[in-house]
Amino acid sequence: MATISSIYQGQLRIQSTHLGSGNQIITDAPLDNHGRGEAFSPTDLVCAALGSCMMTIMGILADREGIDLIGTKIDITKTMSVAPRKIAQIDVMMHISNKNLTDDQKLKLERAAHTCPVALSLHPDVIQKMEFIY
Repeated sequence: MATISSIYQGQLRIQSTHLGSGNQIITDAPLDNHGRGEAFSPTDLVCAALGSCMMTIMGILADREGIDLIGTKIDITKTMSVAPRKIAQIDVMMHISNKNLTDDQKLKLERAAHTCPVALSLHPDVIQKMEFIY
């Protein structure tokens, strides 16, 4: 059974609907690839998926261990290669809101982030640079 339905709207814009919730997202091709750049590009979504997956897995661990991560923020930078055009590198800077973590807690959180399903699903040629700021 499908979980997402997408419709091409023309001018390189796609509307995708999450069938379980009805939530929708729009993607546009980026300005440097014939698009309008008025919404996330598909490769932007891959990077956003990596960040939100990392934070989700960290959140599961944090809930289990009684760690407060509310307010934690991620900044993501995507680098594209030219030939072939693909994601070459994703830089993730994780700003941890909780300043009272032990070294053991930090290690567990970082390990969780590195093993999120999206990180493990990306092609090994995609460089994933992760920095954790406490």
